[in-house]
Amino acid sequence: METLFYNAKVYLEREKFAEAVLVRDGIIAKIGTGDELLKEAGKDCKKIDCQKKTIIPGLNDSHMHLLVLGESLQTVKLTNSKSIDEIIERCRKFIKENPELSKNGVFAIGWNQDLFEGDKRIPNRHDADKISTEIPIILRRVCGHQMVSNTKAIEMLGIDGSSEQYEGGTFEIGEDGYPNGIFTENACRHLRKVIPEFSLEDRERMAIEAMKHAVSFGVTSVQSNDLGAVVLGEKDKYFKMFCKIYEEGKGLLRYHHQITFQSPEELKEYAENGELVKGNYPEDSWVTLGPLKLFKDGSLGARTAMLENDYADDPGNRGEERFDEKYIEDLCKAADEHGMQIVTHVIGDAATNSVMKTYEKLIKDGKNPLRHALIHCQITNRKMLENIAEKNVLVMYQPIFLDYDMHIVESRCGKELASTSYAFNTLDKLGGKISYGTDCPVEGCNPFPNIYCAVTRKDLKGSPAEGFYPEECVDIYTAVDAYTEGSAYAEFMENKKGRIKEGFYADMVILDRDIFTVNPLEIKDIQPLLTMVGGKVVYEKK
Repeated sequence: METLFYNAKVYLEREKFAEAVLVRDGIIAKIGTGDELLKEAGKDCKKIDCQKKTIIPGLNDSHMHLLVLGESLQTVKLTNSKSIDEIIERCRKFIKENPELSKNGVFAIGWNQDLFEGDKRIPNRHDADKISTEIPIILRRVCGHQMVSNTKAIEMLGIDGSSEQYEGGTFEIGEDGYPNGIFTENACRHLRKVIPEFSLEDRERMAIEAMKHAVSFGVTSVQSNDLGAVVLGEKDKYFKMFCKIYEEGKGLLRYHHQITFQSPEELKEYAENGELVKGNYPEDSWVTLGPLKLFKDGSLGARTAMLENDYADDPGNRGEERFDEKYIEDLCKAADEHGMQIVTHVIGDAATNSVMKTYEKLIKDGKNPLRHALIHCQITNRKMLENIAEKNVLVMYQPIFLDYDMHIVESRCGKELASTSYAFNTLDKLGGKISYGTDCPVEGCNPFPNIYCAVTRKDLKGSPAEGFYPEECVDIYTAVDAYTEGSAYAEFMENKKGRIKEGFYADMVILDRDIFTVNPLEIKDIQPLLTMVGGKVVYEKK
């Protein structure tokens, strides 16, 4: 099967473009002028006149949670709620309109107290009780590192004011001596279990809907932390579910799994005996197994990111360590011994320093053949960035986090540390290996607001006018390359995807405007007209 895109502006590499690209059997067969490739095309070739539109490589989200996105698309959306009362009203309405979906409980995602008008307090169980006292209610903060429950959920969890705290997480005790419904970090994992897991059929449907959503934004590959994160245990079961989706032709994008394990023993069992590693999928499969995914700390918004010094706006608090150094080190050692890449969630400077200390024991002579990586890596100083680049540790950035974080990072960490954080340009100039992603559904999976934040250092409303520490702005080529080539490198696929190049996968996106020349303030508004994965059109704007 052949498709010819001609009369286009095809992005090849920095400041280099072509007029046309010929796709044959899912691979980029030829790049050149329209006249050249019209002669090359077979008689049955589908020819698409792109009318001077720009074509870029398919966008590859280097860290997200696709199954949670699928879940969020069919539950209560708390994003941009302006008050606790609005959260209560949205949840009540959802229960009334969706009795079957909510009969076993409600898990709602996306609130952020910093966006409330007036009182900016965190909700508690008394607020959640106003939604329902009959079914468990769990309200997840946008970052995923803090949750609020009603009394029913606390009762089902079986804790009270005298219960022992969970390791690596907390539940707060109210003035009445009873849990007040506010949970952080690892305690959230225990709370989440009170609402029954979805059926396999429901999870399959969620995954497919999430894929449809992602490809509509030009995302052709995801590196998604679902196995062991969304669904604890049963990794084989859920990986087989993904394989089934693709075997039935329902998979729409390339799916690389970042996998969470609870112990070195579990990882070793998986690596040596697990069905997941028996090679049940072909080399060019659209669904593949990837790195060990670890968590070190929490989030800046919830004040659970690990800092070297006290939070500037919360003296005595330096964040929460989800897993101690020995636990992380033992898991990393097990992964490294089995040739497995490691990617670790780190937001605060103390978290990054701790994980780098562990990585440095695995990286010899500055070489990092397994491409161990840091996810987020937000709060940094110059010395840390130099060390990361020197050790060739990869960084998976989410520039879209700036939309919110630029309004809190100085108050959380102080101006001096804020000025060297979210340092996309500095790390790039130091030669760091960088990829971009969204951490969706913490943020939406649309890549273009993400690229906009990297290029402008402004929030989505266009502030501040000069950009937030504008010396850390990157140019548009750097941003697009991080989202394509950089993300492909992060999953050892830089010789097969991430560029429009002969012999590479035909993963491409046609844009409604030229991302390379448009006013940077418009980048966030760019929309795909067509998304292609492996030569197959998976989305076309109507």
